[in-house]
Amino acid sequence: CSLPFRGILRIYQLSSVPLQILFYINGFYYIFYFVVTLAMIIYKSQIFSYPDGFLAPDLALLFIMAVLEALRLNLGSKGNLTEEEAPLGLSLVITVGSMILSVYFLIWQTYVLKADVILNAVLLFTYGLESVLQVLAIAAFVG
Repeated sequence: CSLPFRGILRIYQLSSVPLQILFYINGFYYIFYFVVTLAMIIYKSQIFSYPDGFLAPDLALLFIMAVLEALRLNLGSKGNLTEEEAPLGLSLVITVGSMILSVYFLIWQTYVLKADVILNAVLLFTYGLESVLQVLAIAAFVG
């Protein structure tokens, strides 16, 4: 008798568990990413001769990316758990900005090490996976 009742409840649960898990994991990964990237920028500034005026923009973009990431993860998680399209959609828009900044650190920063390539490739992969899951979750909330 309780089995059909459970089935009815599952129909109305639209939030995405895989997306929520990915938000959680990506939160920890971004902390790791930020610390390692900051350490590498400091390392590169000591070992290599940074051209004048290039160190400050690299650091500023890393801190801007950290603020965007915190906002993105918060809005995405909130939107997913409350099954609201607006916060999840805004998180998806911020993801595009975070992806552009990740590509900057992958290709256009002053010095790119192999570790930068690996860190940013993993980050871009998680952004892509989150984006697909976010679009699916938004479609489920709307439909």
